Formats: sequence, C-alpha cells, structure tokens
Amino acid sequence: MVLLAGAVMGGCGDAGATITRLTVGSAGPDPYVLMSGTDQQKIKPSPRGGGTEDGDAPGLYGGTRRAASCDPAKLVAFLQANPDKAAAWASVHKIRPADVPRFVSRLTPVLLRVDTLVTNHGFKNGKATRMPAVLQAGMGVLVNEYGTPVVKCNCGNPLTPPDSEISAGNADYTGASWPGFTKRKVTKIRPRRQVTRFVLVDPEARMGFQRPAATTGELDGPPMEVPREELAAPSPDGSGTMDPSVSPQDSLPPDSPSDEPGTPDPSDGPSPGGDVPGQEVPGDEVPGDEVPGDDTGAGSGQDPSGEPPIEETSAGAPPPSIEPAGMVRRRGTI
Repeated sequence: MVLLAGAVMGGCGDAGATITRLTVGSAGPDPYVLMSGTDQQKIKPSPRGGGTEDGDAPGLYGGTRRAASCDPAKLVAFLQANPDKAAAWASVHKIRPADVPRFVSRLTPVLLRVDTLVTNHGFKNGKATRMPAVLQAGMGVLVNEYGTPVVKCNCGNPLTPPDSEISAGNADYTGASWPGFTKRKVTKIRPRRQVTRFVLVDPEARMGFQRPAATTGELDGPPMEVPREELAAPSPDGSGTMDPSVSPQDSLPPDSPSDEPGTPDPSDGPSPGGDVPGQEVPGDEVPGDEVPGDDTGAGSGQDPSGEPPIEETSAGAPPPSIEPAGMVRRRGTI
C-alpha cells in the first residue's frame, strides 16, 4: 500500500505546486527593502509570452533609453548597512557577503515584457525564504550576464530560476491576478552564453535600442527598429513567430525619423558599437565549468580592477550546446 501511494504521488509530478502571482508595484511577501519607481505600470507586453525564451532574445526585455528604473548602487548600500540581510541575500546566490558589490555591479537593469516564472527569495526571521512566483510584465529586475533575472527591484529580493519540476500550465495560482493573465503565457527564461549586449524595447514598443551588459542606461545605443519578432502575431503555443510579410519600417517613434539602426547620434555621446544585436562577440565563450552567478566580468571574464574572479556558483548552468543567437535584420542590411 505504501508503494502504491508513493507511485501515485510520483505520477502527479508538479500537481501540488502553487505559484504566487506578484503584480507590478507589489513588493510581495517578506521583502528585503521597499523601493519605489522601479516598475512600469503601463507597458506593451511582448507577443511571444509563454513556454521558454532565451535570455538574450532581442525584445524579451524592455526599458527606457538612457534611464534605468533599478538602482543597483542603492541596493548595495542597503545590504552593506544591514549585515544580517546581506548574509541571507548572498547565500541565495552562493557568494560571500563581502562580494555583493562586485556581483551587483555586473547586473543589468531591465523591465520584464512577459509574465515570468522565477523562484522569489524573501527575508524572514533572519533567513532567506523561497517560493515559486510569476512576475507580471512591467516589473523591474536586474539580470545577470546569462540573461536571467536575479533581483526583483521593488523589494531587493534575490531571484533564481524556477525549479525544473514546476509546470506553469499544471500548477495552481494564488495572489491577485491582472488583465490578460493566463497560464499559457507564463514564461521561463533560459540562460544563454555570456551576453554582452541586450536588445531592449521601450515601454510603448515603438523602438528598440541596445544596452551593454552591466550598464544602467548611460551607454545605451541610438534608437533602432523594433525586432521583427515583436511585430509578429503569437503562435498558438504563445511564443512569437516571425511573419515575413510584416515590415518594421514604421516602428520608429515619430520624433526620430532620421535615426537609422546602428547610426550614432552625435548628441548621444559614446556608442557601445555597431554590433548586430544577437551576434556573438568573439572572446565571449564561457568556460564549461562556469555557471550563471559565477563572478565573471560582463563580456570580459575578469573584474575590471584586475582582481581574479570570485568562485561563485548557482543553479541553472547554460547548456553547453546552445547555438549563438541569430542575427537581427537591419533596414537595408543583413
């Protein structure tokens, strides 16, 4: 009888999982600290929500050009002033409390454009808590060099990938919902090989731009066309499809008619370069024994100060056989 019960429970898989919905502007349970102004209440979600998306997919994340809603420096200052919380926070990412500033300095502030499944870690009774959660599109997060969310900005909570056995479609949900929420649009983010630039989309989905990894908007590239994937209708499974009949030529905002993709604006100051979004940059290979959360530099594998990397580990190492992200077509060029 005991064996039968065990077999039945094993067959249920993730049937008992409960996922907490966390809406834009909600800190959720057990926050580390409350920070305002990190989320975007009105954002045009990506049409390709659902299933699994690569962390370096153009348009997966959003943001405001030359501005960042998250303030990494403020988070670091808070943790340094609260050693008990710093110790719990660092334990989630498997680093030492003293290494929190260096770890955070390699993160990139973005806005979610899909309802995203994560493991949210709060702080209660001196220890880190954990629970599966889905974050509403429009929430500000910090992502690591593998393109996965690692900090929830409005409360400072560390984030890790969802447990592999949790299925968004089969789980139960609790917490306030939001318009347009469906289980089939809940998205898991898959880590990629080290990302040097993210192709973001503005909240209204009228233009795209590049943000170099580990920067907070000061080095954002000039306006560019919205990635073609964002202009296509979602497929039946909820993921975006590329419709060759859709032309992106009208995707730029009215006040930027002369901005060509990849063409620096003299008023923009230094540009991060003319790399094609998604094209792998030579020298960005991640050693096979490194995993997301390792203290490698953004695109360099070394701390800018010349100090040797810190040995950090976290779950969810990117698959070794991942192909480089595809090239994004620019107007008139390939």
